[in-house]
Amino acid sequence: MFNMRKINVHPHLKMRMEERGVSIEEIEITLEKGFATSDAKPGTYGKSFIFPYNKEWCGKFFSEKEVTIYYKEVEEEIIVLTVIARYGNFSQTEEKNEI
Repeated sequence: MFNMRKINVHPHLKMRMEERGVSIEEIEITLEKGFATSDAKPGTYGKSFIFPYNKEWCGKFFSEKEVTIYYKEVEEEIIVLTVIARYGNFSQTEEKNEI
């Protein structure tokens, strides 16, 4: 289970997360409740989660935010490699999660 494992996020990636509007809590929820992506490279994993958003991002209103994480598992540690945020309305076209 992810919440019992240490999540390692490099300081550079933390800066990028802030620029993209993604929090550590959203990373944890995505790891715990997200759906597997099909495009992770060999040796890595990917998960996505669609969050309700209902506010503005960069001057435009969006109803949802999709957070995608690519990571590796090394012993008892999750090493986050990349975090992507997309803003829009995904629930009609993609799998939707419940928080």
